[in-house]
Amino acid sequence: MSSQISNSVPDNTKLKRTLSSRHIQLIAISGAIGTGLFMGSGKTISLAGPSIIFVYMIIGFVLFFVMRAMGELLLSNLNYKSFSDFAADLLGPWAGFFTGWTYWFCWVITGIADVVAIAGYTQYWLPTLAAWIPMLICILVLLLLNLLTVRMFGETEFWFSMIKIIAIVALIITGIVMVAIAFTSPETGTTASLTNLWEYGGMFPKGLMGFFAGFQIAIFAFVGIELVGTTAAETKNPEVNLPRAINSIPIRIIFFYVFALITIMSVTPWTYIIPSKSPFVELFTLAGLPAAASIINFVVLTSAASSANSGIYSTSRMLFGLAKESDAPEPFGKLSRRSVPANGLLFSCICLLGGVVLIYCIPDIITAFTIVTTISAILFMFVWSMILISYLAYRKKKAELHAKSAFKMPGGQFMCIACLAFFAFMIVLLTFEADTRQALIATPIWFVILTIGYFFRCKNN
Repeated sequence: MSSQISNSVPDNTKLKRTLSSRHIQLIAISGAIGTGLFMGSGKTISLAGPSIIFVYMIIGFVLFFVMRAMGELLLSNLNYKSFSDFAADLLGPWAGFFTGWTYWFCWVITGIADVVAIAGYTQYWLPTLAAWIPMLICILVLLLLNLLTVRMFGETEFWFSMIKIIAIVALIITGIVMVAIAFTSPETGTTASLTNLWEYGGMFPKGLMGFFAGFQIAIFAFVGIELVGTTAAETKNPEVNLPRAINSIPIRIIFFYVFALITIMSVTPWTYIIPSKSPFVELFTLAGLPAAASIINFVVLTSAASSANSGIYSTSRMLFGLAKESDAPEPFGKLSRRSVPANGLLFSCICLLGGVVLIYCIPDIITAFTIVTTISAILFMFVWSMILISYLAYRKKKAELHAKSAFKMPGGQFMCIACLAFFAFMIVLLTFEADTRQALIATPIWFVILTIGYFFRCKNN
């Protein structure tokens, strides 16, 4: 990629800024609330106990600085379409190639995991329905919605996010009421109270190793938090809307993760929470809502559909940016009459059909889901690290832009290095468990493929 991004691109080849403030805010919230919160929190609680609250706070704290670094970089040059653009500009063409294609691959395999999960959730109501049918329907519907206009993507994501927000707010309110009336569980005989957080072995009942074990799964719940960065080229008034969305990340983490987990463990002591079940379903069931299972199943289904929708959107935009710099085939750099990268959308959706093949190879939905999400999370950490490394290069090469920036990253270079050290620590933690270790061993294969691809790209250019 050239060091300068041209301002002379004809309007009919540019993405249009049609995403409003409410779209960006809800897309940012959607990126911060993953399926992992609804379905994975039971397992993380069983691993770490009440200390899981601190795990989510620490990960959220680190990723806030990653997002601030990304925000300052994107706003330093409004011609940057995403983080692959500034990686290439600041680190070299190889960085844009590796970052862009890795992010594309991240969302393709995350999208596969999501459509696999959707098949599983649909079987709750239609157990005899073949798994590939809901997967195919979901992909086709999301493709059609994204082909219409970028605003339609924003609207779809807005309502998907609203469903998730309403579910979490309902859980917190229900839990507060149960604590206020000192509700006693007929199953466990325990009484809902804030003291349940520390009366069952303290806040760190499984010691330091249990605390560290919680990080391995909790990091997966934050996948997609950087999604707002891929909307930069299609956001109205980005100087106002991007900082607003990024700055609200700490509030979202505290409310949607911390408050929800405190509520769950106050109503049901952590020792009684079943790892394989959603604690959200269990809390509503205890509250005497017989339809709780169906309601939460619907919420989690829409959460997975939201993630798949985000994946289809972000992969097509990343392919568009890569094609503009000759890092991807030229057809991916063309826009339809509705100003959407239709070729990229179609290609990404075809790749999502790999989920159908995966189900045939690995019939167990949970096993298939775990494998792809683990690999995805490792690759997302690579992308987050590239954002931080790009920021360090930006501070060195473009000090004058940093000096003029109205959205400076707090802590600057020191926090960049601290966050990179945290991700290195996370990689070490992933070696502790067999399933995450296998995914970690398999991940370098992707970078070997990319290296070969970049070699041919350079040879042909």
